[in-house]
Amino acid sequence: MRTVGTALAALSFVGVAALAGCSGEGSGDGVSQNAPRVASSSPSASPSPASGSGWNPSPGSVAAVGDSITRGFDACSVLADCPEVSWATGSDSLVRSLAVRLLGATKAADRSWNHAVSGARMAQLPEQMALAAKERPELVTVMMGANDACRDSVRLMTPVADFQASFEASMRQLRAGAPEAQVYVSSLPDLKRLWSTGRLNESGRKIWSLGICQSMLADADDLGPAAVARRDAVRDRVVAYNGVLRDVCAKDRHCRYDGGAVFGFRFTGAQLSPWDWFHPSRDGQARLAEIAYRTITAAEPPA
Repeated sequence: MRTVGTALAALSFVGVAALAGCSGEGSGDGVSQNAPRVASSSPSASPSPASGSGWNPSPGSVAAVGDSITRGFDACSVLADCPEVSWATGSDSLVRSLAVRLLGATKAADRSWNHAVSGARMAQLPEQMALAAKERPELVTVMMGANDACRDSVRLMTPVADFQASFEASMRQLRAGAPEAQVYVSSLPDLKRLWSTGRLNESGRKIWSLGICQSMLADADDLGPAAVARRDAVRDRVVAYNGVLRDVCAKDRHCRYDGGAVFGFRFTGAQLSPWDWFHPSRDGQARLAEIAYRTITAAEPPA
């Protein structure tokens, strides 16, 4: 693990980062992830789908779309994607990604693809969905939207109507190429809880001051009325985005939303990257994989 000083020096060259990666394009290139997989224990047996539900809890292939969370950004080393620890398609035996849990390590190596891009916002999701559709996957995982709230200021956050239009366009893009693919949609994490957890760490506060998610994390120790109102506005926007994800998904018979499980997860410092105290660590990625696996293999969707 590099020292905090090294991380701070490196981060100072890149400026603003967001929960889903840096504000510019990251190193994720959307190519298929075919790195050798690390063996892990066999996936748990999946329950049978509810009668008449049409949902298959044991899909045979997985394509992932999203942002730097799905690329494993800052989970292995500073300022770098680490797709091998991705919650969705990674090969790391400690994470046990969704693909590995569903398919086993050997099959996941050939039957999972990671098209997420660090720094992406919802407006970029249609393009990723088009790439995912070309794989003809049986399941597509979606975790996208944190960068729409994590901006330099509250004023720059993506309007809810635009967010919805882009997500609806993304679903249409997928259905044009893969009409029967199942879709798992993750809720966005609670950024205000991230602030309240990470602000207790001095190194985390120093790194945040370099420009990470300023809409939420600027002046992390400021508890004045204006700062509280700003953070509440960001949280409200994330709640609204999650409502869009839920409602649009509900209109598609092959889509399943996590019921707000990721948003409600009470993560601790152990689930945050030691380099930026912001992105998920390996442990955080494992927790995301667990939530996704439970949602997908459940006989009924979350309430």
